[in-house]
Amino acid sequence: MKKIPISNKKLLITSLTHRSALNEKKGSKTSNERLEFLGDAVLEIIVSDHLYHLYPKLPEGELTHMRAQIVQTKTLAAAAKKLELGKHLIFSKGEKKAGGQNNISLLADCFEAVIGAVYLDQGLEKTKKFIKENLLIKLNTIFQDVQITDYKSKLQELWQKKRKATPTYKISKASGPDHNKLFEVKVYLNKKVISTGKGKSKQEAQQQAAKVALEKKIKV
Repeated sequence: MKKIPISNKKLLITSLTHRSALNEKKGSKTSNERLEFLGDAVLEIIVSDHLYHLYPKLPEGELTHMRAQIVQTKTLAAAAKKLELGKHLIFSKGEKKAGGQNNISLLADCFEAVIGAVYLDQGLEKTKKFIKENLLIKLNTIFQDVQITDYKSKLQELWQKKRKATPTYKISKASGPDHNKLFEVKVYLNKKVISTGKGKSKQEAQQQAAKVALEKKIKV
């Protein structure tokens, strides 16, 4: 694993511990889920601040779209792979056998957990440096390679303009093991189901549902 700026070894181990390991590993009492929660929030504010100052003339909508491209699962997982986090993730035997160390959703979650750990151990400025060196330095590549279009924003803009209504998304189904979840999401317009989308994450399923709704060309 490449150098992570965390001096507290216990904190580092926690950031790498998937909840599946808690029942098997002696001494493992805490998974990385709380650190992931914190890291997600820290990542969003740092990326938002960076884009706000880097592009002073861009409107809120475009900044939101750019941020979504940066913090999406695929991009965070790529950063985790560069840091070789997958090799050091702590799983149960079952999760490891199922290929959890290569699962992009788990890698992205781990990257956020590491961010949370860096923040607690080193503070905000060091965390900014860590995120810039491992994520923001690749902005041009991210924006060129990203395949996901922000269909949710497009759908919301269309419906608010034509109907003065906002689309709502609800998870209708979640199946599969933790390392390979499949989510099904329905999008509603005025309490009516318009379309359904599926994906490996809630965000991906929502984007797919919005894409299908746009392709239907519903009269709004």
